[in-house]
Amino acid sequence: MGKIVSKDEIIKIVREGQNQGKTFAATNGCFDILHVGHVRYLQKSKSFADYLIVMLNSDSSVKMLKGDSRPINNENDRAELLTALCCVDYVVLFEEVSPAKLLEEIKPDIYTKGADYTLEKLPEREVVERNGIKVEFIEFVEGKSTTGIINKINH
Repeated sequence: MGKIVSKDEIIKIVREGQNQGKTFAATNGCFDILHVGHVRYLQKSKSFADYLIVMLNSDSSVKMLKGDSRPINNENDRAELLTALCCVDYVVLFEEVSPAKLLEEIKPDIYTKGADYTLEKLPEREVVERNGIKVEFIEFVEGKSTTGIINKINH
């Protein structure tokens, strides 16, 4: 079972782990209504490293990204659900719209993003290149999205 940690804790965990030869993958997202697409994405993310860190958008960050009607589930519930997945080792919340600042501080070995991005279009490109973080792009599961679920419920 994963653990919800602070920014300072995750930085310490990553530094100590990397010094012992362990690898860390990190990804980010809102993970508002957990679905099979999320689970497969997180499982694939974990396959690249010994440990998986999910940098989770806070409630205020989700509102900035998705609008006032979101998130559906609050940050504490979303974090707890993620830690229940065997592929997630750590969850750390961040307040900004972009995880770039947190990514810069954590410095994982690998950063995963959905395949709707390319390195050229990656908002965190400068951070990953400057810190030598390898990027892996993961295909989404067709037809699986939080927005799709919300639309289905509303119709």
